[in-house]
Amino acid sequence: MTQAAFFVLTALVDEPRHGYGIVQVVDELSEGDVQLRIGTLYGVLDRLTADGLIEPDREEVQQGRLRRYYRLTDAGGAALSAEAERMAAGARAATERMAAHRPTPAGPAPVSRPARRPGIAGGTA
Repeated sequence: MTQAAFFVLTALVDEPRHGYGIVQVVDELSEGDVQLRIGTLYGVLDRLTADGLIEPDREEVQQGRLRRYYRLTDAGGAALSAEAERMAAGARAATERMAAHRPTPAGPAPVSRPARRPGIAGGTA
């Protein structure tokens, strides 16, 4: 499932929405990380509809323009739940591996010893 499809399904969990409403909710849910362009949005809506994950809910005329609302189907809710669980499992695995990964401590810098000079030993005065 693409990130765009994931967020579109998530945007439709609580109520049916029209295209612009979906764009606004996706922007809010992703904290601005996912900004759907209109061409991308309608491509995702067409694919999700063809896959039976969403379906048209109703159409309304607002200021002379037709708005089509979409809603999540039961299959869409199940697909979204499965994807969320898959992503959570992946995040747990990554978190556990990062926690277990202990970088080798750098330790103290090697001590440089002064060059040894040959000493005088055992001489007589």
